[in-house]
Amino acid sequence: MTTKPAAAAARATVYGYPRQGQSRELKKAIEGYWKGRVTADALRETAAGLRRSNWRQLAAAGVDEVPTGDFSYYDHVLDTTVMVGAIPERHRAAVEADALGGYFAMARGTQDVAPLEMTKWFDTNYHYLVPELGPDTVFTADSAKQVAELEEAHALGLTARPVLVGPVTYLLLSKPAPGVPADFDPLTLLDRLLPVYAEVLADLRAAGAGWVQLDEPALVQDRTPAELNAAARAYRDLGALTDRPKLLVASYFDRLGEALSVLAKAPVEGLALDFTERAAANLDALAAVGGLPGKRLVAGVVNGRNIWVNDLSASLTTLGTLLGLADRVDVAASCSLLHVPLDAAAERDIDPQILRWLAFARQKTAEVVTLAKGLTRGTGAIAAQLAANRADLASRANSPITRDPAVRARAEAVTDADTRRAQPYPERATAQRAHLGLPLLPTTTIGSFPQTAELRTARADLRAGRIDTGAYEERIRTEIQEVLAFQEKTGLDVLVHGEPERNDMVQYFAEQLTGYLATQHGWVQSYGTRYVRPPILAGDISRPEPMTVRWTTYAQSLTSRPVKGMLTGPVTMLAWSFVRDDQPLGDTARQVALALRDEVNDLETAGTSVIQVDEPALRETLPLRAADHTAYLAWATEAFRLTTAGVRPDTQIHTHMCYAEFGDIVQAIDDLDADVISLEAARSHMQVARELAAHGYPREAGPGVYDIHSPRVPSAEEAADLLRTGLRAIPAERLWVNPDCGLKTRAWPETRTSLENLVTAARTVRAELNGS
Repeated sequence: MTTKPAAAAARATVYGYPRQGQSRELKKAIEGYWKGRVTADALRETAAGLRRSNWRQLAAAGVDEVPTGDFSYYDHVLDTTVMVGAIPERHRAAVEADALGGYFAMARGTQDVAPLEMTKWFDTNYHYLVPELGPDTVFTADSAKQVAELEEAHALGLTARPVLVGPVTYLLLSKPAPGVPADFDPLTLLDRLLPVYAEVLADLRAAGAGWVQLDEPALVQDRTPAELNAAARAYRDLGALTDRPKLLVASYFDRLGEALSVLAKAPVEGLALDFTERAAANLDALAAVGGLPGKRLVAGVVNGRNIWVNDLSASLTTLGTLLGLADRVDVAASCSLLHVPLDAAAERDIDPQILRWLAFARQKTAEVVTLAKGLTRGTGAIAAQLAANRADLASRANSPITRDPAVRARAEAVTDADTRRAQPYPERATAQRAHLGLPLLPTTTIGSFPQTAELRTARADLRAGRIDTGAYEERIRTEIQEVLAFQEKTGLDVLVHGEPERNDMVQYFAEQLTGYLATQHGWVQSYGTRYVRPPILAGDISRPEPMTVRWTTYAQSLTSRPVKGMLTGPVTMLAWSFVRDDQPLGDTARQVALALRDEVNDLETAGTSVIQVDEPALRETLPLRAADHTAYLAWATEAFRLTTAGVRPDTQIHTHMCYAEFGDIVQAIDDLDADVISLEAARSHMQVARELAAHGYPREAGPGVYDIHSPRVPSAEEAADLLRTGLRAIPAERLWVNPDCGLKTRAWPETRTSLENLVTAARTVRAELNGS
């Protein structure tokens, strides 16, 4: 194809960039600050250095307009809470005494004060801190962070565009504060919030901002007429301001639907829209509303959420179509590059033939710049890049790595009977209670125990050749022995081996399955200082040999109490990986489920009576539009059942979910047909227990009583109170007692005391139920 030059030079930009640094310098500095080894000034200097490095890299790559304000010590939604002064009352004194310390107290809590609730950012694996609002909330503007970072970029001689969470999305992501009626709608605070945004915009204009980007991803979800009217009012009022920069309203992750006409009519100077595959409908919808005459369109044609190279020719075709729909068209990634690793060139262990298929943040930036050049000067100006891109795409499409006929034949042979337990739950429950002999309110943990410095050192020493496999495995055996001994002494009823051999709950399995690739430096922020390396799903999936049986059976040999086998479920294996874009997700899920089914069956054969298949990502992967839910949930729940349905009735299947809103998928949770489910509930005050009860959920459940994403230790009485709340919704014979999530990120002292308190709470409430 040949693309004619654009009438105006297309600019290249991105909405955000990875924050951590090439060697996770930010993580190390923040955790050092928490431990008192790094001063606040040293932390601020590290952060400033990372921002400068990012902006210089973007500018050197050819980005015309760098983003500011996207950098965060913990979370950009928490930064917005600070910007609008919506500090929870329980944290206000800490913030006033020490802004940085108070900021981290809101994120992580203290021994005396609970943190903000945390949940997933739309359908990504990034977590944000949920704002807490009420009818008495008073907003006050604090633009210091946004202004300072803009001035830093200007000092480097760069054109910069501040990026803020938009007011409508901020309110739609908020929840009623503790003590506020659950039916309070934070969106009713819009008229109170808009003057604060007006003040911030004025401050940014005074600091030299030509444009400000207001992100409104919440508008790609199904919205009521009242919510759409609120968005129209918000941008009518902000657009009418005289003392402001030009406004670029951005939305991404899916199609905008009815919200597109609202934004197209708004008196703002530009829109930034997603035009990748999942939001492809935006193209026709934009044409249907008459385009954006007189406005700037920033076209997100490079996928900001996955790591495959872009089809440059296809993107140029899209861009060429868009040229007639706006006054000017600029080029961007579809969303912030926060969701991908920093640089594929840092990977030394991936086959060069495969590495050419991958594009991390730096490579995606180069693609954006190339497309802007091609749009401005025509395809002849980027002929070499187009030829190389066609060769990369052909290499992947034709590679034998991507297709295994045996795997595909097995997946195609699956029948409905393969996805159903042979006995209904009531019969299974009777068999399991007789087999396991557990007490009322049985206690357990979610799976992982603290990954100590000694364990991480041993793993690094093995990779570096400083110790051999025998020495490493002896260290693992010792850790399992210590973890089992602690659990028995504490009085837990169903034990775990602690997962000392596992680097990550997805990566560990991916490294043992065919079709997956692991990275060495592909870190992506999950929340705060928690970074993960999502594996890459490049080809068809199979399990060459057992993955967990050895260590699980070793742990079981050390105790007479049941030890859970621990697996990561097929949906989470997809959600926390970079998935294939060359076949439907449901097809990939079925392949992963069959590989895990083999593992489940081998665990049972080896004597494991309780098997947990974690699916924390079931809710987070739920499509953003309700029209797409049914198809997704059908293949997602089928994949779980395919994994677990082959076991005997007396083998108890558990699953686990955490840090998402579960109320709208309770039927899907039911459809999993797990015998026991454990769920996050501590920060949300047992909300999920009430949701399960309202649905009439018939099986056993363990709503968490210990928030493991905070360093604070809950008292035995606090845990007992949560249990009593849970008992108002779930009968005692079906209620389990457990933490919210795995304990990998916690330290041993707090873990030890918290679990001792958890067991004490269970015994206290058990005694109350027994009348003793």
